[in-house]
Amino acid sequence: MEREKRENELRKSFLEDVASIVLAGGQGKRLMPLTQQRSKPAVSFGGRYRLIDIPLSNSINSNIRRIYVIGQYFASGLNQHILNTYQFNQLDKGSIELITPQETLKEKGWFAGTADAVRQNIDYLLHDPAAYFLILSGDQLYNIDFAQMIQFARTSDADLVIAALPVLEKEATRMGLMKVDEEARIHDFVEKPNDPDVLKKYLLPDSFLQSKHVKDPSKPRYLASMGIYVFKRRALIEILKEEGTDFGHHIIPAQLKKGKSSAFLYNGYWEDIGTVSSYYEANLALTKIPIEDTLDIHDETRPIFTTPHNLPSPVLRETFVHESLISQGAIIEAKEIRHSVIGVRSRIKRGTVIHDSIVMGNHHYYPSPSTMATLEHGIGENCFIKKAIIDEYTSIGNNVQLINKDNRENYDGEGLYVRDGILIVTTGTHIPDNFVF
Repeated sequence: MEREKRENELRKSFLEDVASIVLAGGQGKRLMPLTQQRSKPAVSFGGRYRLIDIPLSNSINSNIRRIYVIGQYFASGLNQHILNTYQFNQLDKGSIELITPQETLKEKGWFAGTADAVRQNIDYLLHDPAAYFLILSGDQLYNIDFAQMIQFARTSDADLVIAALPVLEKEATRMGLMKVDEEARIHDFVEKPNDPDVLKKYLLPDSFLQSKHVKDPSKPRYLASMGIYVFKRRALIEILKEEGTDFGHHIIPAQLKKGKSSAFLYNGYWEDIGTVSSYYEANLALTKIPIEDTLDIHDETRPIFTTPHNLPSPVLRETFVHESLISQGAIIEAKEIRHSVIGVRSRIKRGTVIHDSIVMGNHHYYPSPSTMATLEHGIGENCFIKKAIIDEYTSIGNNVQLINKDNRENYDGEGLYVRDGILIVTTGTHIPDNFVF
């Protein structure tokens, strides 16, 4: 026990010169309509979390306690979540600050990209004495011990370290690709290549895959950037003097010409929540047992922190549940819930069947379950909902069918959308009795 305590203290001191910067300002256009009234990092995940909880929790679990969140769109909701969730004290020192666009003599208006968000705030960030800055995205899923990545940055003495993931060709075209040597030093980088001839140049040699113990090395692989960077302090200051608003398109290629850049190989689960489809699949993957190829939300040594809801266990009345995640405070009288994620304070009435769906739940009960008032937010009786995302504070009447009966791939309606064949009911929408879509 004493040895474990000493090791933890050493680990903390080892990371005292590291600060995290979480980029949480993206508008999330490809995740519309889920981002109509919230920023992408504030979108619900797994029934009880927010996407922003993943990078923040990974930083805290790695003993990085000085964290700067750079927000932009709908920043007030994000700020409220951070204030309610992440509270340090004198015994467990740390801080999380939300930074939003400020008009100054040097900079005016909104951030133009990921690098521009850091550049516009660099003077403020440099008040932090960090020797290394860990730059993260606010909309990715992973379980990473950043201490290992920082250790790699120190031992390799690289000015820049990029977290890298071996991917197949079908994934390579949507990511930044690296060309590395046996020592993992990066010699070339290209962002989201579509040209087959360009792709060939970035194919990883079998010897590299085998030496790094990559799963199934017989399949062709490319080394892709995860959008997670560790910069030396001086290197970050210098590279942001260059033109360019985006790390992937502009800053990383420029940095390769200036100093040593290395790739930190990661073999675990990682997902970028860029589209409605990827969001939907990542949520439903949480219902699978055994837990593999998904975010591990059950690891007690690396918990995912979120707002403490202080709610009772869910109540289920004569409901058949199969491969589903039911969150705190849910009151369920449904007939059947199959392969679905049900969020906090969800209300689902008798006879309803839900398949392959995400019900986000609510921030508050309305009305209180202790009253006999008419259900304002929730799903009524005898409904059938399939392959859908039901956003917060929706009201769905009785005998409603949300099944995408015409098999639409995309559709825009009033409070009702289809993206990639997934039906979405947006925040605050009321759907009347007997409605069929």
